[in-house]
Order: sequence, then structure tokens, then C-alpha cells
Amino acid sequence: MLLMTTEIRPFRIEVPQAELDDLHRRLAGARFADPVPGDEPDWSRGMPAGAVRELAEYWRDGYDWRAHEAALNAFPQFTTVLDGQKIHFLHLRSPQADAMPLLLTHGYPSSIAEFLDVLGPLTEPGADAFHVVVPSLPGFGFSTPLSGPGWELARTTEAFAELMTRLGYDRFAAQGGDIGAGVTGRLAALYPERVIGTHVNSDRGTIALAGEQLPMPENLSEAEQSELDAAREAWRAGRGYLDLQSHQPETIAAGLTDSPVAQLAWIAEKFQAWTNPEGGVGRDRLLTNVSLYWFTRSGATAARFLYEAAHSAHGWLAPSDVPAGWAVFNTSPVVRRIMDPEEKIAHWSEFAQGGHFAAMEEPGLLVADVRAFFRGLRA
Repeated sequence: MLLMTTEIRPFRIEVPQAELDDLHRRLAGARFADPVPGDEPDWSRGMPAGAVRELAEYWRDGYDWRAHEAALNAFPQFTTVLDGQKIHFLHLRSPQADAMPLLLTHGYPSSIAEFLDVLGPLTEPGADAFHVVVPSLPGFGFSTPLSGPGWELARTTEAFAELMTRLGYDRFAAQGGDIGAGVTGRLAALYPERVIGTHVNSDRGTIALAGEQLPMPENLSEAEQSELDAAREAWRAGRGYLDLQSHQPETIAAGLTDSPVAQLAWIAEKFQAWTNPEGGVGRDRLLTNVSLYWFTRSGATAARFLYEAAHSAHGWLAPSDVPAGWAVFNTSPVVRRIMDPEEKIAHWSEFAQGGHFAAMEEPGLLVADVRAFFRGLRA
């Protein structure tokens, strides 16, 4: 049972060798689906059996967890208890004493591994330096086990605001994508006097939420409507993961907790679908992310987070007057027509490269855009 304390404790990732041996044993004994004669080995029905087998074999025989564990431990890590829940976070203070505090929040199916390539550049001393805080969402990574029910977007937002207070940051900037975008926006809505500005990264797939979580735009051209229809059809075909976790998270939790191959395919399929085909994420970084889910058994509690969010009285959008910036990756002209039809967002950046996991796919572009946006807010 967690004590009610404000203490901040240093933390190191030290996966027991027995856990690593168990993973290798499970991967060695894994059963794979037989391909159906005549089927094309494409991703139209999800992750093909051959691709699952190949990646699982590399996870067992080629991927070096200890090397990546050491790379993660190169960054200062801590835990603290917020609202009764253990929260794990990275905290990198820039050598620049007056650097701007910046909260980075990941999404699903991601983790702190999403930001490893941007941490060094963001904290580099200079006019655009940041002190960076990267928490693991409750129920994700080492912010486990869950202390109880009710952890969703709104409660997480309040916990992260308290985290920044506990670290001595009265005012701070916020950035994130996916769930992280929701936390970032809600921080600005609830704490406008504390949040300097918000920066959100997204990709063209976001337009599929028009008419669902976003207003349906009017007066689209035939070409724009066609692109929107295609995006919405792709979302309908690919949203099964969300529907299941939003309604029966305990069912999928059984497979994700017992089978590393199930956890691998569950996450890898989304990385393939949501990254830019011309770039993507390296398999070692992907497997570091998957390994964090596996070793912490957080496939189950991440699913629980999506369930709690779907049944919360609070929505994903929380408007505010705090300065906001957007960076859209793998974009097209229709994205702004749908996401910002009145062009109220002063800082709107579009990139042909990258995709949903911008900090992994195009860290240099993301860092440059974050710096550019907050540069005008440093006074």
C-alpha cells in the first residue's frame, strides 16, 4: 500500500533477470498462426503472421534489452505519489538555469521511450533551453500498479499539474500528442495562469475524428470530402483496438499480460499503421516500447485507462485562451480546413514527413518547432 507522501524518490529501471529469462522462454515456445494459402502477406487484416514471427524472433535473439535499459537509465528518473498513485517520470534540468519548464506527455500505445531522441536537444543550453519533465501516464510503464479505479484524462491532468508544483515549477509549458494532447489542452483550460503555452503534435489521421470528437466542417470541396471520407473509413477499419479496450479491457488484458507475442502484435500493428511509410520507427525503439509494456504488465492497465476515459464525464477537448501551437506531420491541405477552419491557431506548422509518433519519427523537426513556438512566449 502506497503511503500518502510528497517525497520524490530516485528511480532506476532494473528488470530482474528472471523476468528477462521468462520473456525469452515464452518467445521460444510461442505458437504462430498458419498463413492461409492464397492470402497476400499484407497488413489489410492486421499484422501478418510472418511479420509477427520475424519480429518476435528478433525480440528473442537479436534485441538487447540490457543495452536499452542502460540507455533509459542514462536519464534521471524518479517516482512520487500523486492522488494515491505512484507516478514515474524523467526530469532533466538544463544547464541553462533560467530554462523554461516543459512537461512532455506521451500517448497510446506509447511510453517515455517516445521522447528519448528529443530530451538532449531540448535541454541544450541556450536561448531556447528547457527543463524537461516526462511522466509515465497512470497505468503505463513504471506508473504501475494502479492504486484503484478512476484514472483517466481529467484526473491525470490534475496529478501532472501537482507534479510540476512539487518540482518547483509554478509556471510551465506543455507538449504532447494523442492522449498527451488531451492532457496538454486540459492543463491550459484548468490552469491558464500557470501554463505558458501548449504545443500539440498530430498527423493527418486526426481528421477522421470529424463528426465524432471534432465538429464536422462545412463547404468542403469534392476532393476534400473524398479525403475526409477515406480517413474516416480507415479509422472505422482500424479502431477495433479502441472499441474493445473502451468496453471490455479485462478481456484483452488477459492476452496482453500472458503472451508477449500478443502484446507485440497489439502495439506493432498500430506503429505500422500510424507511422509514415517513408520513415517509421526503428525496430529496436519499437521493441523498447513494447518491452516497457511487457515487463510492467501495463498492457492491461493502459487498456483500463482507455476504458476509464470512454466512461468519463469529461471529454477530450478543453478550449482555453492560452497560446497554442500545432505541428501536423504527414499532412495534407485538408487537415487545417478541418482542424482549424477559421485559422485561429497562430502557430500552425505542417510537415510532409513523420506521422503519429513525431518525437520518434522526426525528432529534429519536432524539437525545432517546439523551440520556435515557445520562443515568442519566453518574455
